[in-house]
Amino acid sequence: MKSYILGISAYYHDSAACLICDGEIIAAAQEERFTRVKHDHRFPKNAISFCLRYAAISVEQLDAVAFYDKPITKFNRLLETYMSYPGRGLKSFLMAMPLWLKDKLWMQDLISKELKYKGKILFPEHHESHAASAFFPSPFKQAAFLTIDGVGEWATSSFGVGTDNKVEIISELHYPHSLGLLYSAFTYFTGFKVNSGEYKVMGLAPYGEPKYVQKIYDNLIDLREDGSFKMNMEYFNYNTGLTMTNDKFAKLFDGPPRKPETNLTQREMDLACSVQDVTEEIMIRMARNIKKVTNEKYLCLAGGVALNCVGNGKLLRENIFEDIWIQPAAGDAGGALGAAMIAHHHYFNKPIVKSSNRDLQKGSYFGTEYNDEIEKFIKKYELPVHKLSFEELIEKVTELIIQEKVIGWFQGRMEYGPRALGARSIIGDARSSEMQKKMNLKIKYRESFRPFAPTVLAEKVSEWFELDRESPYMLLVANVKKEKQRVMTDGEKKLWGIEKLNLIRSEIPAVTHVDYSARIQTVHKNDNPRYHRLIEKFYEKTGCPVIVNTSFNVRGEPIVESPLDAYKCFMRTEMDNLAIGNFLFYKNEQPKFNDEIDWKAKYELD
Repeated sequence: MKSYILGISAYYHDSAACLICDGEIIAAAQEERFTRVKHDHRFPKNAISFCLRYAAISVEQLDAVAFYDKPITKFNRLLETYMSYPGRGLKSFLMAMPLWLKDKLWMQDLISKELKYKGKILFPEHHESHAASAFFPSPFKQAAFLTIDGVGEWATSSFGVGTDNKVEIISELHYPHSLGLLYSAFTYFTGFKVNSGEYKVMGLAPYGEPKYVQKIYDNLIDLREDGSFKMNMEYFNYNTGLTMTNDKFAKLFDGPPRKPETNLTQREMDLACSVQDVTEEIMIRMARNIKKVTNEKYLCLAGGVALNCVGNGKLLRENIFEDIWIQPAAGDAGGALGAAMIAHHHYFNKPIVKSSNRDLQKGSYFGTEYNDEIEKFIKKYELPVHKLSFEELIEKVTELIIQEKVIGWFQGRMEYGPRALGARSIIGDARSSEMQKKMNLKIKYRESFRPFAPTVLAEKVSEWFELDRESPYMLLVANVKKEKQRVMTDGEKKLWGIEKLNLIRSEIPAVTHVDYSARIQTVHKNDNPRYHRLIEKFYEKTGCPVIVNTSFNVRGEPIVESPLDAYKCFMRTEMDNLAIGNFLFYKNEQPKFNDEIDWKAKYELD
């Protein structure tokens, strides 16, 4: 008899659902992909429906439902925090309470009602869910784990050891002292959106200098040798206010927060560089302490801060552990996976089966897949398209990439987590000096400073990057190989800030950041054979095993989920071609796009 467990995360940001069968991940997706509301926090009814439908089971067949944290404990933390600052947090308190009183406090009843479910409902702790999502899918049978985020119930980071079918937390850092919230404070102050713009700060950092690092250590944070710290709350407003920072913070950092969408100045670049520097130092100190306490060979990471791939890359290069593994859905979305795993291994005491040195995440392709529905969609709207064999598609798309065309690539099962990994991607030629600018301004409609990631054949990664292992989830940053770099002239070396942007730095300029780094995705033939074959063909024709890969969406929207989403994004941008399954669209052959007509006919998987 198969055992099915549904994991759920909801009501903070990035709601998601994950279904496991006998400990194996069957289906997982974020709610935002279905609702088209970025970082959707609502109950993930669409994601749950997909998971059950994909596995062809009913709610009655679930052995348990697991929610990724303990709402009552989190509510107590909120009350204690507000009571510690009498009168100061009234407005924030009144804004938070309706959702708590309507839904969050009654999570057990809400889950039962939404799912029409009468079975077992479990509530692991937030960081326990993160720890489970980090260790259980990893390739390691025993390893230390480190979880770092904004805040769960009380914990803001934790570490411990995973062994066989158990994870055990050894130590925690508690709210309000939080690396995630420190980083989010600088995200807010530099004019980006909290809980979604942190990666922009990371991308901005190489344009700046770490001139504010000492100010951060002297005023904001008391950092200890073991990576634990206390924050000086006199500078922060997130305890009870509606903003992350206050006037004292602004005075310390030379003026008020940058207003969103205004021009970036050198100050914002220096602030980004400084907080990134501090973050990396804290991560490394934490890791050294974990090694000292646990003496484990391997480290697994999860929590939103584990998406800081620059910090991850630096941590790897420090050689504190023999290897590290990072959960690709490291943020709250991954809590759904972790909650399901905790239920399976801890509550039901089921063993874990790890038979190879590869992880159980399988490329993180656990989302929706469209097959016959693609042709139905094309016929319904009478769209001009070329139907090709698989090899014909690979040949044609490779030629288009070489011609510096930008292509929407919609293939197979959608990725679980925030990164596009070759299933819902926009791709192009990494050798093109114009590709980054073209993609940012004409396709993604986003800030010009933001770098794009390379996808490289796993077997060729060490020939092009300073990396000696796979990075399947785009969560490690490493430098482009010296022999592939272009040496800067003396004049170019003197350039500051955004002036650095358009310099050609390597043989693959479209994916080389201003500090010669790249956020690498390796693709393995077993994980994604179609995507691997495309890059392999490109390599055969050009001698370069690297292409540009960015997420298939425009700024402010979630990654596309369906053929309809993909076509609309294709037509609303200056993308040249779109490949959905074995169907290839050319922009110049499409009828004039009318956004006002009824495009709502989305095809269900059944």
